[in-house]
Amino acid sequence: MSAVQTTSPPQDDTRRRSPMADVFFSLMRSRTFLVGLVIVLFWVACALFGEHFAPYDPLADDIINALAPPSSEHWFGTDQIGRDVFSRVIVGSRDILTVAPLATLLATVAGTALGLLTGYFRGIVDDVVSRILEAFMAIPVVIVALLAIVALGTSKATVIIVIGLSFAPIIARTVRSAVLAERELDYVAAAQLRHESAFHTMFVEILPNVIPPILVETTVRLGYAIFAVATLSFMGFGIQPPSPDWGLSISSNYGMIGGGFWWTVLFDALAIASLVIGVNLVADGVHGALND
Repeated sequence: MSAVQTTSPPQDDTRRRSPMADVFFSLMRSRTFLVGLVIVLFWVACALFGEHFAPYDPLADDIINALAPPSSEHWFGTDQIGRDVFSRVIVGSRDILTVAPLATLLATVAGTALGLLTGYFRGIVDDVVSRILEAFMAIPVVIVALLAIVALGTSKATVIIVIGLSFAPIIARTVRSAVLAERELDYVAAAQLRHESAFHTMFVEILPNVIPPILVETTVRLGYAIFAVATLSFMGFGIQPPSPDWGLSISSNYGMIGGGFWWTVLFDALAIASLVIGVNLVADGVHGALND
């Protein structure tokens, strides 16, 4: 008597994936995310290794070749004191990609902590903290930054702290809304019945479940932080000379546009725009993957 062979039905691989794996595969299928990621990684590579493949020293002046137009020798031309614009654009990504991400990280940490506190405790804690945060949000970020920098002095650390604390209330509001919804679910009630501490309930039970909106908000704020850093540098309150920072370079050379020397400003402006667009594309991709 021959044995009857049975074959098990094929299993769907997607059923064995974790939620994070599903998000990863969704991101890898998103053209929006991939295009944005390529743009961001390009500038990150420039920030890390730009000095190794920049054709000239970005800080070296050459008065004889000042305001030379784009050519095979100077791809993006030279500025008013003869510095190679292409080299300065490449290396200039370093400061903005140091200050903006650190400011965004500070905003995310502070905003998440405040959002958890106000959303979990509610009552008088929510009322007092929310009113303070709303007062900060009513003042434009640049105004807050200028006042703080005038009082504390100009430095990268000051810019990071000011921008980070300016964006923290916005992230706190997003986290608070997510926590208010999570607080009513059964797993939070179970944690309270087990007499878990408020700290444990907020940061161990609730926080992992509100990570998606935090990730989306963080990527969005990064784009705004890049603009804020560039704006402060342009106004002379951010990154200081002799850095080849993009905003600072635009500030130093924008008066040359009237004389027809457009290249001294155009390429730095395009660099800022491309980085912000890349970050926003990544943010859109993350938002889409987390909401699939």
